[in-house]
Amino acid sequence: MKILVMIFLWVSVLSGAVDINTAGQKELSSLNGIGTKKADAIIAYRSVNCFKSVDELAKVKGIGKKTIQKNRNNLTTSECKR
Repeated sequence: MKILVMIFLWVSVLSGAVDINTAGQKELSSLNGIGTKKADAIIAYRSVNCFKSVDELAKVKGIGKKTIQKNRNNLTTSECKR
C-alpha cells in the first residue's frame, strides 16, 4: 500500500497537482490565494473531515469559490480513507 501512495504522490508532483487530502503546508501555500494560515485551516479541516471533491474546499473558512476556480486545474483529491 505504501508503494501505491508513493507512486501517486510522485505522479501528482510531476503533473503539478496538489492533493488536498495529503499535501503539507508548504505545498498548499504554493497555490494561488492560499497562504500559510489558509493552508493550516485546510489541514485542520481535513484532520476531522476528508475531502471527497475539490469543491469541498469551500467548507474551509476563508476559501471561496473564486479561489477554488483559480486553482482547479492544480488540485486533486486522493481516495478518502475515513
